[in-house]
Amino acid sequence: MTNDNPVAAHYGRHSLFDEIAAALAGVGVDIEQAGPKDLTPLDHFHGGGVTATEELADALSVTADHHILDIGCGIGGPARYMAQRFGCRVTGIDLTPEFCDVARRLTKITGLADRVDIHEGSATDLPFPDAHFDGAYSQNVSMNIADSARLHSEAFRVLRPGGFFALSEIAVADPDATITYPVPWSADGIHSYLESVEDTVRSLTDTGFEVLSSKDNSARTVKFYAAQREKIARDGPPKTGVHIIMGADYREKQRNSALNITEGRLKPVEILCRKPV
Repeated sequence: MTNDNPVAAHYGRHSLFDEIAAALAGVGVDIEQAGPKDLTPLDHFHGGGVTATEELADALSVTADHHILDIGCGIGGPARYMAQRFGCRVTGIDLTPEFCDVARRLTKITGLADRVDIHEGSATDLPFPDAHFDGAYSQNVSMNIADSARLHSEAFRVLRPGGFFALSEIAVADPDATITYPVPWSADGIHSYLESVEDTVRSLTDTGFEVLSSKDNSARTVKFYAAQREKIARDGPPKTGVHIIMGADYREKQRNSALNITEGRLKPVEILCRKPV
């Protein structure tokens, strides 16, 4: 598979669906019969896994009549989680064509296609009308976006007044620090656009959002990585997991992510804001 967009090319490759099917078969699950819980180890492609998605969802006020937007939805795990947990409608958008294809197929298999729809497109040029969604969120997306102000303004545009916007992202904690690569979003620092929490909050405020909270998730993320290492040391490498998406060097990417956070170069943050009424 080839892709002219370098960020999409970084993530996408051919046969991802088949690789997921093979991994599930290795633990006795037929992918055509898979449920959301069968996919949980591999379809929450961000630091903290499904626990991070659960914590983000806990901070949101979502009801069954809401229609929310997942910006950078990957293969659809968080979108399916939100739809199943709250009974709401979720629209996901992602830049990587293969992620979108796999997300649609898995959503259909899990019986959630009536509540989750997936679009291929850019977070900085959302193909949706103004004031269309009751809320939006993104998880580990902004690091690959050079113009984060455009991401924020597009989210603001498509939200209804009073709608929430939640970001669970990686911020740079020390602007002068040298980041150790590769990491999940960049092999060598190219197309890695890290910002400080202060700059992100300033951009959101300048866009018009009311910033409600900002939380440092470094301790939780470091604990998550440590638990993963202990589990691998005890049980061996997992048969299903995000390594299927991240590729052969996933251990180095995860190790460097943990190192950058532990040594204070990067900071996982959760920022919750609202479009004023």
